[in-house]
Amino acid sequence: MNGKAIVAEGLVRDFGEVRAVDGVDLSVAEGEVYGFLGPNGAGKSTVVRMLTTLLLPTSGRATVAGVDVVVQPKRVRMRIGAALQDAALDNKQTGRELLRLQARLFGLSGREAKSRIRELERLIDIDEAMDRLISTYSGGMKRRLDLAAALIHSPRVLFLDEPTTGLDPISRVRVWEEVRRVNKDLGVTIFLTTQYLEEADSLADRVGIIDAGKLAAEGAPSYLKRTVGSDIIIAEIEGDTSAAHHAVRNVEGVSEVEAHETELTISVENGPASISRVALALHELEVTVHNLTLRTPTLDDVFLSVTGARLEVDATVDSPAGTDAS
Repeated sequence: MNGKAIVAEGLVRDFGEVRAVDGVDLSVAEGEVYGFLGPNGAGKSTVVRMLTTLLLPTSGRATVAGVDVVVQPKRVRMRIGAALQDAALDNKQTGRELLRLQARLFGLSGREAKSRIRELERLIDIDEAMDRLISTYSGGMKRRLDLAAALIHSPRVLFLDEPTTGLDPISRVRVWEEVRRVNKDLGVTIFLTTQYLEEADSLADRVGIIDAGKLAAEGAPSYLKRTVGSDIIIAEIEGDTSAAHHAVRNVEGVSEVEAHETELTISVENGPASISRVALALHELEVTVHNLTLRTPTLDDVFLSVTGARLEVDATVDSPAGTDAS
């Protein structure tokens, strides 16, 4: 597959005098997993709502699965699946009843629904709980059932809005495995919004970072990490960072320095060779250093470089509601 599953050209959305999305251009290939990141209020959710026909753009154009989202929104909805952050599940139904209802809503016959549910049971690994009430499902099981419901009509493009928010680490990894299977086994294009940078790093072929309504950076995770620098030194210091910033910037081997409150993020060509020079420069300036660490770049460093802030993550997790393991 080498076509375009999602194309946005100059996408704009205004809410009164506030411009939430400001001329976003993006292109997602068929069969690709595209990770979409952004701080709160950056316009991430607004872009997703426009691409899924839930919100009209103020200007610009977008096509999903080859169909214009404004001209033919009903056709778009038949070609996409969406699993939103809050799973819309009826706890008084069984998993099988929910999927059967979802299939009928999309026009599948009884025979087609039965066959499709059987396929999804194996793909999403929920067959052992299909005839239990959803109220007994763990958080991880509910996420996987919601994913199955979004796939019931065999969509070409799947939108996942923070699919693992609030899950414990084990449940999160299980959902990652299902997402990979959906992408690889079914060839479904996936547009993934997430607040977990390791999730984007693990799943996405490419990542887009939106900030203040604009697409600020885009590329494969490995490429974006290379743009930050080969190694990163993090210096947690006491007091004003301005003088320390200047002193460290002139150290041999340092390519870039960014100051954020009491933390210096220092990009260097050779970490092991540079860290002692950085420590000496700070010592000569009589700067109190609380911590000095060396590591390779992460998407968090890219995010910090692009937006000026680290991505805030909700640390709460769901606990199992029943006896089923996530």
